[in-house]
Amino acid sequence: MMQTHQNPVYEYVHSADQDAVTPVHHPVIVVGAGPVGMAAGLDAAAQGIQAVILDDNNTVSIGSRAVCYAKRALEILDRLGCGQRMVDKGITWNLGKVFFQEDQVYSFNLLPESDHHRPAFINLQQYYLEEYMVDQIQQSENLQLRWKSRVTAVEEKDNRVEIRVETPEGEYSLTCDYLIVADGANSGIRKMMGLESSGQVFQDRFLIADVVMETDFPPERWFWFDPPFHKGGSTLLHRQADNVWRIDFQLGWDADPEEEKKPENVIPRLKAMLGEETQFELEWTSVYTFQCRRMEQFRHGRLFFVGDAAHQVSPFGARGANSGFQDTDNLLWKLKLVLDGKAPDRLLDSYNAERVPAADENLLNSTRSTDFITPKSKVSHTFRDATLLLAEEYPFARNLVNSGRLSMPSVYRDSPLNTPDEASFDSAMAPGTPSTDAPVNDGDWFLRLISNNRFNGLYFCQTDGCLSREEQATLSALTENTEIPLTILAVGLSPDINQPAGVNPVTDPKDMLKQRFDGQPGTFYLFRPDQHITARWRDLDQKKIETALNRATGRS
Repeated sequence: MMQTHQNPVYEYVHSADQDAVTPVHHPVIVVGAGPVGMAAGLDAAAQGIQAVILDDNNTVSIGSRAVCYAKRALEILDRLGCGQRMVDKGITWNLGKVFFQEDQVYSFNLLPESDHHRPAFINLQQYYLEEYMVDQIQQSENLQLRWKSRVTAVEEKDNRVEIRVETPEGEYSLTCDYLIVADGANSGIRKMMGLESSGQVFQDRFLIADVVMETDFPPERWFWFDPPFHKGGSTLLHRQADNVWRIDFQLGWDADPEEEKKPENVIPRLKAMLGEETQFELEWTSVYTFQCRRMEQFRHGRLFFVGDAAHQVSPFGARGANSGFQDTDNLLWKLKLVLDGKAPDRLLDSYNAERVPAADENLLNSTRSTDFITPKSKVSHTFRDATLLLAEEYPFARNLVNSGRLSMPSVYRDSPLNTPDEASFDSAMAPGTPSTDAPVNDGDWFLRLISNNRFNGLYFCQTDGCLSREEQATLSALTENTEIPLTILAVGLSPDINQPAGVNPVTDPKDMLKQRFDGQPGTFYLFRPDQHITARWRDLDQKKIETALNRATGRS
């Protein structure tokens, strides 16, 4: 098979921790150097937490694997220092098309709204993302990545976790305040701790073929139901970097995975789809089975399970890695506050309270996608085909077509950290929602301004250009709170006048902030460090904002 990418091999490095008489202690240890594990480590470093990542391998992923990264994931990766390289290398797309047999049923645009920094999705092979993350880790002073280091034992004690690590030079022990488990769907630590992951395994298999070819296909997501080149099955086409195309073929439950992966069996399928005259080379093949599973709880004392170690979904919809990034985005700012003594331990329980329902939402969408793509009864098959026929002419039927409901960011509607609305807003930016983006200042973006790993406020001034004495006094009191630092962005405040420390003027050149947040004069939004909105008001009230800050940090 052709290779467009050469996997790096990272050197095993002896650590001084291995020579210590007693186990060396680290605030946070992450097990697993896949994308989610490295995101956890990078986020820890961004928060100022000293952390170590352990991985039993010494290279990045083999094959493209996770290739679809959603807008929210890119925004998180921006904060971790990897987003721009992803966008520069990846294939940007917003448009998807659905086909039934020989006809296009309809198309959809995942980001019809303009004036966002990041697109709806990019496609990029997982190995590139992992390389970018390793590069970022190597630049960090607070973070170590130790290759060829397999965790063989875990014991939780009263105030720490102790682990045993196997290396080419023998074993040694470490302790940590918190252990983040990111060792994948077949998590060895989950099994070691006797914890279960339960759910549904669907009786169908899909073949992945990464194909290198030059073609004039546009950078869109194409999904076929029962196409003439693969009768009775489904097929998905995505473009990746380096002229690599991801093609998925539905195989059926009775297919032999090892036989189906062989080039002599893959190539005829590809020629039937692409045409006998099309020149292409195979780069990688794999066969997967749909699974929708999760652990009952993601927090177990001082252990936190993230990504596939905590929950597993089918690939259609790109909900795996994208939801894993949201796990770490949710967890690390909370660990920082607890480690610094600024929040109680119960704040960490909100990781369960927010991410378990988010996983259930992903599992529900993934299960529905799987049931639609691979109907298992005559009735469901008839319903699916009738829906596809109607969708060509009737918009209502398009909402019923499910070729993989694509990853959307989780909304923590019922989070105990939220402060409920007490006024009406003509905006979807309700408590629990991740913030939208908008152009600000001179070529900047709102989400970049609130990517500072702290709480932020957005205030729409009552009078353009200046603050009243009352506004100045309230904003000053809020930003002088040293317990939970707060930065405030003031829309409409002139940069040419003196403003309180911690209050930064923001221009809204296209009125997008005003429009997307329904920013009437006097409106105030409070954002968590992970950019989720935790409260909003129509007036500037110091006591209400401080109460909401206490609730959002588990202190009330």
